[in-house]
Amino acid sequence: MGKIYVVMGKSASGKDTIYRRLVKDKALSLKTIVTYTTRPIRLGEENGREYYFVTEEEFERLKEEGHMIEARSYHTVHGIWHYFMADDGQIDIGKSDYIVIDTLEGYEQICAYYGKENVVPLYIEVEDGIRLERALSRERSQLEPKYAEMCRRFLADDADFSEDNIKHAAITKRYQNEEIEACYQELKQDILKNQV
Repeated sequence: MGKIYVVMGKSASGKDTIYRRLVKDKALSLKTIVTYTTRPIRLGEENGREYYFVTEEEFERLKEEGHMIEARSYHTVHGIWHYFMADDGQIDIGKSDYIVIDTLEGYEQICAYYGKENVVPLYIEVEDGIRLERALSRERSQLEPKYAEMCRRFLADDADFSEDNIKHAAITKRYQNEEIEACYQELKQDILKNQV
């Protein structure tokens, strides 16, 4: 039986970089799950790689057809953006191990859908000051920086990843991303141990 590894962490914690490295590591043989969003595509992103970028109408259609594994909606300064995972044929838990980036809320919904025993949390943490510097640097690189949205997302993380929510999700291990190579190696070793 395969596992779904869910990479989680506050914005600018380095989860995207670590996720990409884990995906590329042939020793792990992890298949990716591309999730969906209705938010606009960012500079450097590609449809079908980071997300499937869909319209509000496509989101509603998938929901009505019962294809939602997990879904979250955020009230941003640019309107409501939906992020979700759909049961669209990407996952065959009986044959492979998978990896996806999600939130605590999404992780709990994936556990409810596939069974907690089949889902492994990979929670990444970084000191808030470092995260803020990283977030600002990333936003500056966009053609049209959205600083207000960056700030909203940064502040919302305190509520979304509160200690109560982490405890409720039964997250017991945290990976400190003070130095990315050390964090990556710790994650890799834990995944390999879990695959034995």
